[in-house]
Amino acid sequence: MSISLRPMLSTDLDAVLRIQAACYPVAMQEPAAVVASRIAAAHGTCLVGIHEGVVRGYLFTYPSRLGLVTNLNAPFAVSEQPDTLYLHDLAIEACALGCGMGRALVDDALRRARTLGLAHAALVSVQDSERFWHALGWRAASTQCAGLHTYPPGALYMVRTPA
Repeated sequence: MSISLRPMLSTDLDAVLRIQAACYPVAMQEPAAVVASRIAAAHGTCLVGIHEGVVRGYLFTYPSRLGLVTNLNAPFAVSEQPDTLYLHDLAIEACALGCGMGRALVDDALRRARTLGLAHAALVSVQDSERFWHALGWRAASTQCAGLHTYPPGALYMVRTPA
């Protein structure tokens, strides 16, 4: 399966919402207005994965500070003095699982973090995804993050260096 990546555009909103609905339970699906505001706030750091001409995956990221977590259902607060690329949401449609799209999206985001000179990358692992993230070099952090309580039980704050 060949895939391509590109920056997320405002015109990708419907595809992102479709993928979100397929990948998350209703309680974790974020409203269209919030998703649209994130695309606008973090243009250039959010990506989509394309397979056979169709958006099949996405990765929301933005420049942040280590230890800060965006609340579920809240707009991004892009830092003016970032030290961390925060990965808020990675989702891949079932028909594109196993083709390396998730890893490709994360690798591209980490390259962007290095280009921006960010020392850290961070995320919140949900839906028992810790093993996936661990395999990509992420480690659980002991940092307690205020926004973590807005996620379902079992959510875990994880970090790594972009290198």
